[in-house]
Amino acid sequence: MLLAELTWAEVAALDRATPVVIPIAALEQHGTHMPLFTDSMLMAEIARRAEIELSNKVLFAPLLWLGNSHHHLDFPGTLSAEPRVYLDLLVGLLENWISHGFRRLIFLNGHGGNDVPGKQAVFEVRQKHRHRDDLLLLFATYWNLVSDARGAHPELNQRVMGHACEWETSMVMRLNPALVKGQQTVGGIPFGNPFEPATRGWIMRDRSSLGHVGDPMEATAEKGEALFQTFTSGTVKMLHRMIAWDGSSWEG
Repeated sequence: MLLAELTWAEVAALDRATPVVIPIAALEQHGTHMPLFTDSMLMAEIARRAEIELSNKVLFAPLLWLGNSHHHLDFPGTLSAEPRVYLDLLVGLLENWISHGFRRLIFLNGHGGNDVPGKQAVFEVRQKHRHRDDLLLLFATYWNLVSDARGAHPELNQRVMGHACEWETSMVMRLNPALVKGQQTVGGIPFGNPFEPATRGWIMRDRSSLGHVGDPMEATAEKGEALFQTFTSGTVKMLHRMIAWDGSSWEG
């Protein structure tokens, strides 16, 4: 079900145990070869496919395209909400749904920069409603819902999600190859080791002067379709777990 196509009366008639998906992404630079709307395009496609598979079992809110992208602001065209403003926005969205009586809520994320504020928003709202044992509040990034996305296609070389990389470039090529411009000339940027397992504060220019990480020259539309199928499958499995949750237990 798509929230944007329902009336308020139709929403009022829904079972409040219906899982609600809030897709979130970003509008930010994706190197010299990829469109600014990459994250939102990919997240929207995965949400679209998942909604079709789940029919009337899950309610999908419209995609929130503005994200936390301050680490990309050195590159023109990037738009970003202030991190604390973005956190408050996500908290407010959860509170909206809780005020309408819905109990199973998930942020489905398509941008790495949303990870910290998204998880913090879920944490804060759960603390506020600590007297409730019937709330299921989740944050999930789509590429982390699959244990080994590299197995989606035998010719995938990249092991994890990068930025405007083999994976993302392949998926945009699958959606609209005309939006990928000159990926065969930009070259690969290694992931490196930024003091792992510590978490390093960084901006994109620390890692890449061109704005991408990974090797977009390896991208193909066929790999993109395989990745879409894999990431959609991982998303649907998580949503089935939300549907099956007994309404109060820790396990799910």
